[in-house]
Amino acid sequence: MSSKKMGRPPSDNPKSETIKIRIDQAILSKLDACTEKLDTTRSDIVRKGIEKVYDDLQK
Repeated sequence: MSSKKMGRPPSDNPKSETIKIRIDQAILSKLDACTEKLDTTRSDIVRKGIEKVYDDLQK
């Protein structure tokens, strides 16, 4: 047998860091509405939001 491991290949950009935030029900509802509309995850929406704010600050 080969010595290669089975499973998912390693990522080029691993997401190993985690954060925990507190939000109210209104923000959670908006976040969930975004996930449904864009068919993505909460994490992806938060990442996109951070990128958008960061890009706006660079202007």
